[in-house]
Amino acid sequence: MRYYELALKGYYLGNLIYQSEEELEILSEVKVELKAKSTKKQEVNLFKSSPKADKNSKELSAIVLKECEKPEFTTQNILAKTGLFISKEQFALAEFISSYYASHLGFVLHFFEYMKPYTCKALKGLKTPALSEKQNEALSFIKSQKSSLLFADTGAGKTEIYIALIKEYLEKGEQVLLLMPEISLSPQMQKRLEAYFKGHFFMWHSKISKAKKQKALEALANGEILLVAGARSALFLPFANLKCIIVDEEHDNSYKASSNPRYNARDLALFLGAKRGIKVLLGSATPSLTSFAKQPYFRLKGTFFESKKEFIYDESELALSGVVLRELRQTLKLKKQAIVFLPTRANFRQILCKNCGETIKCPFCSVPMSLHLQKKALKCHYCGFTKAIDKTCPSCGGLMLEAQKMGTAELCERLNEALKELSPSIQKFDSDEITSMTKLNAILKDFNERKIDILIGTSMLAKGHDYHSVSLSVILGLDEYLFRANYKAKEESLALAMQVAGRAGRKGFAKVLIQTRQRAFFEEYIQNYDAFLQDELEIRKGLYPPFKRLLRLIIEDKNQKKASMLCEKLALEYKKITKLELVGYGACALEFINAKFRFYLLLRSKDYAVLMKAATYAFSFKEVIVDMDPIDFS
Repeated sequence: MRYYELALKGYYLGNLIYQSEEELEILSEVKVELKAKSTKKQEVNLFKSSPKADKNSKELSAIVLKECEKPEFTTQNILAKTGLFISKEQFALAEFISSYYASHLGFVLHFFEYMKPYTCKALKGLKTPALSEKQNEALSFIKSQKSSLLFADTGAGKTEIYIALIKEYLEKGEQVLLLMPEISLSPQMQKRLEAYFKGHFFMWHSKISKAKKQKALEALANGEILLVAGARSALFLPFANLKCIIVDEEHDNSYKASSNPRYNARDLALFLGAKRGIKVLLGSATPSLTSFAKQPYFRLKGTFFESKKEFIYDESELALSGVVLRELRQTLKLKKQAIVFLPTRANFRQILCKNCGETIKCPFCSVPMSLHLQKKALKCHYCGFTKAIDKTCPSCGGLMLEAQKMGTAELCERLNEALKELSPSIQKFDSDEITSMTKLNAILKDFNERKIDILIGTSMLAKGHDYHSVSLSVILGLDEYLFRANYKAKEESLALAMQVAGRAGRKGFAKVLIQTRQRAFFEEYIQNYDAFLQDELEIRKGLYPPFKRLLRLIIEDKNQKKASMLCEKLALEYKKITKLELVGYGACALEFINAKFRFYLLLRSKDYAVLMKAATYAFSFKEVIVDMDPIDFS
């Protein structure tokens, strides 16, 4: 009899030992039975919201990790081999996710796709994109680096550089993964890839049906598909010869998972590159400060489009002001199209000065404080500092006002009413409206065929869609996004404004209307992101990434007292750890969600190993959610 240590897929369990009469291959998939109660001394740790074993035994899948000695306790039989495997690259990635993002290995392995070993076939006769001298310089630089950043202006032609790089790998029989932040980018990118690699690639994202995914996996197993383009889940596909990963729009927050394990696909790509010798290329017109600081980069300036933009500033609160309506009316009368962008605002409110537009910042963290009406207080959700609500602005003495909110549906209604004399066709373009790829393609097609006059949306609208005839981009209520209690608020707000601005004037003259009280900030940087990155690096030194790393722990419990006591207990423990800074702790900005009270701890360190130690300790408590490198602080 042989004994094997197994990781049970999809379960919050420690690894378990099973027995088999035949020899099993390491990293192969097998079927086993899980009983409701564990055998003597064999530890079964079921944590958090995970698949639960039935009262009776349940058959499930597991991965063979290693052969081991006969244990002291009674073991169960392995039922069958499935013939499927997880590759060494996949397993290395799963182990890293499990350790760095504090999750059980078996649970992480559930996210991966499995198949039998296969070989790849080289592709010949692929089209070559025509690159400019500057694009060829960029390509040469990228090829000389193990990992790098392509910092390219909107319209500078980074996609053509991607394609030229992809072609070189495919002609050698090597696989390439092109990651995109979300499905909203798929239609446009798919068209470009089809022009060069038709029949030799597939798209992979959450909106694809099971049948199409199965067909795609079969094509991959045949060795003829060497290019995969998709969202972050494409990282978990069974590549046999992956040699290059391209992360397009690398700054985008949707690369960060919002549920356990809370991984960042961009960071996983860089890990794989370093671990397995895979070339990694990050690309963006507005790169994240961390990537800019840590990666060798090539700056590709200019644009292929002959366009000129005029920036207009509406220095008012979030509202359909006279300036906004005037510009929309003028655009409609000229038979032109407009997009109206409404930022996804913070889930909690700040107060803004009526005169100068400033907000109240924490004296210890330099981030805006959040308004708690019930407690009649302002609170910093980084360090926990609390103070009474200011009645007047510390900057100018003006009256402080609570920031207002408005959704896309309400905005559509207001615009239809305000512009009814022009009978415009107005369409929503957000995650509520775009529920499938079919809807996404249909709306984009109607807009480019000018059947829609005004497109209203949130973050999806700002992505790299090629709107043919937009002459006006309107960005409403940007201050609510700028004044979030988030150390990246300025970086993300400026990047957002530049992304939306880039959707207008692809051909000819266009206007960009920015609604903000912070005109000086946007005027200084809206056309000079390079200068912003340098200035912001100075501000972050010693406090935030890329100089320090952050770990956020969220405690959720139906019992408020228990949650609070655990928060205090963890805070005391972490204060004892050298090289670890407890930035703040207490009730979350959103204190009560899904009938559970929420408390947080924010930890900071230069040493990621110290943060991993803190995360591992916290993970032993079932009430704790671990968020390494957090981007959400609500």
